[in-house]
Amino acid sequence: MHQLPGRPDSFFSGAKTPACALLSRRQVLGLGATALAAGLMLASGATAAAGFPERAVTVVVPYSPAGGVDIVTRLVTTPMAEFLGQSIVVENKPGGGTNIGMATVARSAPNGYTLLTASNTLTTNKALYSKLSFDPATDLIPVGRIGEAPLVVVVNAKSPYKSLAELIAAGKAKPGALSYGTAGVGSSGHMASALLEKAGQFKGVHIPYKGGSTAVTDLLGGRLDFMAINPLEVAGHVNSGNLRALAVLNKNGSRLLPQVPTARSLGVDVQATVWWGLVAPKGTPEAVIQTLNAALNKALTTPAVTQTLADMGATPLGGTPAQFGSFIQAETRELGDVIRAADIRAD
Repeated sequence: MHQLPGRPDSFFSGAKTPACALLSRRQVLGLGATALAAGLMLASGATAAAGFPERAVTVVVPYSPAGGVDIVTRLVTTPMAEFLGQSIVVENKPGGGTNIGMATVARSAPNGYTLLTASNTLTTNKALYSKLSFDPATDLIPVGRIGEAPLVVVVNAKSPYKSLAELIAAGKAKPGALSYGTAGVGSSGHMASALLEKAGQFKGVHIPYKGGSTAVTDLLGGRLDFMAINPLEVAGHVNSGNLRALAVLNKNGSRLLPQVPTARSLGVDVQATVWWGLVAPKGTPEAVIQTLNAALNKALTTPAVTQTLADMGATPLGGTPAQFGSFIQAETRELGDVIRAADIRAD
């Protein structure tokens, strides 16, 4: 906020003041009018924030219905609506590597009535796409984190690789020989695999698919060497003996696969999760952000939300907008470096 120029004490004391420091009566009146207008604007903003929300809030999901992000969004917005006292409408806008949905929210009025469920692509798309109609780093601001789920490295049960060390050793021995599938360029699985390549100092061949399920089918068929994927999508195959889980790519392991060690415990420093959070258009009033953040944090403590997330192998996080913002900045820097170093492009 810009301060109005201060007036010297001598202006009112009658002491002599250089002519350049004196304000004319017109200038004083002008400053007074400006201050009054600013005060009215602040008062109006405070009143609007105090009454928020006065109508339904829309949360845009940049993915198709029934996917993980859509499920998580509908899960947390149900109790959020109760706490806010207004309905929350979930609107799916898939396409463009989530850029369509993100751009829609970035261009929306900054009043708190249009939000986005952001995930990993919020921190990667700026580096992946050479031309965007918005800036993910500045045009969307954090409301709060919802939660995260770890990714797990899996291979076919008939694979010769019985451990993460054996997989990495094979990748080092024959650069470009190992193939891995993902749900697409820049997806959480792609970034996790790139981080694994960096930590393990090997280079595989990326095979992007239009969805994780198709890639899993090829892994089951022996047409891929490994995948980094959400345990929710493969736990059944691991428990039935069709896939072998080598390592979980976080520090705490997976509730769905408690028997699988973490990569860090095996000496490979990789931290890769799929995460979700709510963001709003730049310029949304702070009071509105705080109201939404409070409702989100309350929602994350309700039994229905905590139990369902646990069943999905996910952990509720919550926290302040500032904490979420720090996380976004750190992820954007780290993954941006990985993307540029590996020359990964999505367009």
